[in-house]
Amino acid sequence: MTEPTATDQFTTKSGKKTADSAILINTITEALLDKKAKDIAVLDVRGLTTLTDYFIVCHGTSDTQIGALASSVSVKTKEVLGEAEWKKEGLDTRRWIILDYVNVVVHIFNKEKREYYGIERMWNDAKITRIEDPEIENS
Repeated sequence: MTEPTATDQFTTKSGKKTADSAILINTITEALLDKKAKDIAVLDVRGLTTLTDYFIVCHGTSDTQIGALASSVSVKTKEVLGEAEWKKEGLDTRRWIILDYVNVVVHIFNKEKREYYGIERMWNDAKITRIEDPEIENS
């Protein structure tokens, strides 16, 4: 078995590079909407940090929903794009889950932690796009 190279961590199982950011964001936000995530925001932090290109921030109303949101994102990105998270944190406590796809980092909070840490306030220079649930808009 050969040793992984530095670029291996940024490729899918199919050997392709990680998904285009826009496609990845759309897939992630669809997965979050499927499980009724609250107040989804996409922060464009390109030019503000070298950590990532985008943050997707949302919150759930219970530990169960927060776990379901993370699971939905993981399953949908794997099924649709062949993408797996590079890193993931917080799955046990379900108060703040981070799913790191390198160019897109997903933050799924409970409402209290989201308000306390204020990622949108911290990155207030970022262009923020709010994702609305089309089912709510059409009702």
